[in-house]
This record gives sequence, C-alpha cells and structure tokens, in this order.
Amino acid sequence: MEVTGVSAPTVTVFISSSLNTFRSEKRYSRSLTIAEFKCKLELLVGSPASCMELELYGVDDKFYSKLDQEDALLGSYPVDDGCRIHVIDHSGARLGEYEDVSRVEKYTISQEAYDQRQDTVRSFLKRSKLGRYNEEERAQQEAEAAAPSPRRRPGQLHPVGSRCEVAGVGHSRRGTVMYVGLTDFKPGYWIGVRYDEPLGKNDGSVNGKRYFECQAKYGAFVKPAVVTVGDFPEEDYGLDEI
Repeated sequence: MEVTGVSAPTVTVFISSSLNTFRSEKRYSRSLTIAEFKCKLELLVGSPASCMELELYGVDDKFYSKLDQEDALLGSYPVDDGCRIHVIDHSGARLGEYEDVSRVEKYTISQEAYDQRQDTVRSFLKRSKLGRYNEEERAQQEAEAAAPSPRRRPGQLHPVGSRCEVAGVGHSRRGTVMYVGLTDFKPGYWIGVRYDEPLGKNDGSVNGKRYFECQAKYGAFVKPAVVTVGDFPEEDYGLDEI
C-alpha cells in the first residue's frame, strides 16, 4: 500500500493485544520511531518491547501491514485516526494473564495501624478538616443531597453516559457517568463513575448490590459536588507524546 504524507503531528489509534481482551484508544506522535512506540506500549499491554510484533489495521479493520522497522517513524506508515494497532506478544504470557488481579499479592493494613500513620491521606484530611472530617460542611452537603432542588437534580446535571472529571485532594480522575441516584449503602444522591484507569474501589456494585457494570477497580461512587461533566477525553497518563 502506498504511504502518503500527512500533516497532523499526532494520530489517535486503537490498541489491542494478544494478552488482553479489551481495546484502548490512545493518541501518539507520528514522530516516534517504532522502537520508541513499543516502549510506550509496554505500560499499556504488559508485553516487553523486545517481545512485541506490531500489526496495523485500517478503520475498516482490514490488515494493512506489519510495523517491523524499528528505526522507522510511526508516521511513515499509513496510520490514520481510527486505525488499530495490534500487539502480538511472544514472551510466552497467556491471554488475560495481566487482567487477573486475583493473582496479585495484596498489601493489607488494619484500620488501627492506618489511623496511627501520619503520612496518609486520611491523616491529612483530619488535620485540615477536609471532606468528611469537616463536620459543618459534611452536614450541609448531606442536607443538600437529601433534598436536591428540582431545578438542579443530579440526574439533570450529570446525565448517565456523560464524560466527567472527578476532583480529589491534589488530583483529578476522568471517566464516564454510569449511575445517578439513591443507594443502599449511604443516604443522599450519589454518582457512579467508571474511571478510565483502575483507580476506583469496586466494579459498580457495593455490598452485593449492582448499580452499573464495569471492570474491577474501575468503579467508584462520589458526591455530585465533586463531579464536573464536560468534554473530558481519555487521558494518556504519560503514555502519549505531543
């Protein structure tokens, strides 16, 4: 297939892998060499760069070519927005091996020991009287959540399916609104969010009741006050280069 020149410095593509069952939409600089591109894909698919074989598929999912020239630029191949780059792993890992979180050894700490530490988020919130440790603000938020104004109901401000950004202490996280309404685990209105990355606390269910569907560690429930709906495309978390 003839390679034609392009002017856009970046390209948005879908990344799939022989190790995973899902696709990710990412944006990359066309000026990356294939070797550099593979290094960025390591964090995304879990395969070592030295064990990768890359295949390029068009928007119609038709095979175009292999990306097998390590020193060639990504932009030298016919890569356009919407194309798919498939990573074939030759390390010997199995399909889904990096998705099975049950095999990961987890660090645990008791609530008592955690409360005694001074370098935790909880300790910072207590010292600063923020969030649930600000009794006055918490009481006001619970009162507002228990009786939302008919003109400003959470469901109207945060439509299900909308892209959103969730504000936290010193950080923000992006995702999609999946649930809006009352819950059984706490009073008031809650927003169920499916984060773009595994930064949540659940899979859309709490205490055995399911509110929405998502992968483990991608789901979270937050108050409407910390959720902003808008044009928040998926971030690349350091994988992209503009």
